[in-house]
Amino acid sequence: MHSMLVTGGAGFIGANFVRLVNATRDEIKVTVLDKLTYAGNRANLAGLEGVEFVHGDIADATLVDELAQKNDVIVHFAAESHNDNSLEDPSPFIQTNLVGTFTLLEAARKHDVRFHHVSTDEVFGDLEIGADTKFTEATPYAPSSPYSASKAGSDHLVRAWVRSFGLRATISNCSNNYGPYQHIEKFIPRQITNIVDGRSPKLYGTGEQVRDWIHVDDHNRAVLDILDKGIIGETYNIGADQPDINNKQVIELICTLMGLDPADGYEHVNDRPGHDQRYAMDATKLKRELGWRPRFTDLRAGLEQTIAWYRDNEEWWRPAKDATEATYAQRGQ
Repeated sequence: MHSMLVTGGAGFIGANFVRLVNATRDEIKVTVLDKLTYAGNRANLAGLEGVEFVHGDIADATLVDELAQKNDVIVHFAAESHNDNSLEDPSPFIQTNLVGTFTLLEAARKHDVRFHHVSTDEVFGDLEIGADTKFTEATPYAPSSPYSASKAGSDHLVRAWVRSFGLRATISNCSNNYGPYQHIEKFIPRQITNIVDGRSPKLYGTGEQVRDWIHVDDHNRAVLDILDKGIIGETYNIGADQPDINNKQVIELICTLMGLDPADGYEHVNDRPGHDQRYAMDATKLKRELGWRPRFTDLRAGLEQTIAWYRDNEEWWRPAKDATEATYAQRGQ
């Protein structure tokens, strides 16, 4: 790998990935392609030397072809990814996640570019709360929102291009990420920034939904391991393998770490329609075959680091805070 195109590299997970590559792989020249929707932010790449930034759309076939020609690997993070937004208007999810992925695949095929597709655990639907089952790479797809359906479709496109055209591609499906540079509409940074602001943290419904939280750096180290050692055509589940923890426990832990009484430190708001109940990833294959291990095995320690980052980087999130909360207020959330 000498030259790498990272789509969605100004978004939360993509920007952290670019920072990881920049810090650990001097030999790789990184180009970021990002549409800079509300979720992408040039400030996420501030201070990085030698990273080329291209403002554009992954569904722009001419631009994508030109960039694919200059790179020997594409790491595809770009996606519309917010469930609530997909319920309001599904069309951008179809355009970006399906048409955009198709456009990238065609360019990668034409120029014989190694391709890695970053996907989500949400393609599998959800699991029963209290069960000890986990998603494996063989779990049938059962997406429940326009967002997860569009991601499932993009995974199928990648597999078809491997089988039909011999594309050198791999897929990873990861659980919920947290960490620095995550947009404050998302669950964990929303609660942290509310508390910093003296606003009440907000919990959907009863908060019984279980998520398999993974620190963004652990996710991105797994992606690098797959690029280095993964087998073409294979899918790898990425998850931190932590004990089940529900959203109510997460919000109470954030309250505790930030000095609020968890018993009455937050308020309940309307739940999301079709809200998946439990996600849990079995990352055995990734560990066994590629030797990956998560470094943040304790959510408390990861949250302490994340809280410190949001406290120290208020100028990064402050400009979007009022608009984000106004949007949620309109939904009664």
